[in-house]
Amino acid sequence: MKIELRASGEVLITSLQGELDHHTAQIFKDMVKEELHKRKVKYLVVDMSGLTFMDSSGIGALLGRLNQLKNKGGKVVVFGMQSQVKKVFYAGGMDKVIPCYEREEEAIVNLLRG
Repeated sequence: MKIELRASGEVLITSLQGELDHHTAQIFKDMVKEELHKRKVKYLVVDMSGLTFMDSSGIGALLGRLNQLKNKGGKVVVFGMQSQVKKVFYAGGMDKVIPCYEREEEAIVNLLRG
């Protein structure tokens, strides 16, 4: 799993490559948690275009960040999911709580719009 983070104002953009599963979910959670404490971030945008696999631990990691940001009045959005990851995301009903977009620009515009 490769995780890249970049912040712009109140937005933290996280790019994931590889697998978000029970082996790597804690690494993702710790890295994002650290950035949320260091910066005044309210919004998390997750680039999932490089993610090849996600299991329930990955879903839990995303939901945990959503709950963490909701406490700050923030949100989480994702974009760029490959079909295999999208199946898991939608099967888990995640699209009901975390909006999913095709491209980064679309995700950020909709996130900041409301």
